[in-house]
Amino acid sequence: MQGDLNEEVYMLPPPGIKVKTRQVSKLVKSLYGLKQASRQWFAKLTSSLNKIGFTQSIYDHSLFIRNSENRFTILLVYVDDIILAGKSISDIEQVT
Repeated sequence: MQGDLNEEVYMLPPPGIKVKTRQVSKLVKSLYGLKQASRQWFAKLTSSLNKIGFTQSIYDHSLFIRNSENRFTILLVYVDDIILAGKSISDIEQVT
C-alpha cells in the first residue's frame, strides 16, 4: 500500500539507473523501505478502518474494535501481520 506523504521527500535514482546528471526526484507517494512508509501505511489503514466503524483502542493503538448489534469484531495489527476475529462471518468478510 502506498501511503500519502505529509512532508516533502526527495531521493536519488536507485543504483543501476543511468542518468546523465545527478538529479533527485520528489516523491508523491510513500515507497516501501522509506522511514515514513510504515507510519503512512498505518495512518491509511487506521483511516480506512474508522470509515467502516472500527474504533482504535486507547490502550493499544494497534487494536481496533467494532461492536454493534450483538456483533463483535476485533482487528489487531502487529508489524505487517493482521489478526481479524469476530462473531459474524459477514462482518469479517466486509473487512477483507
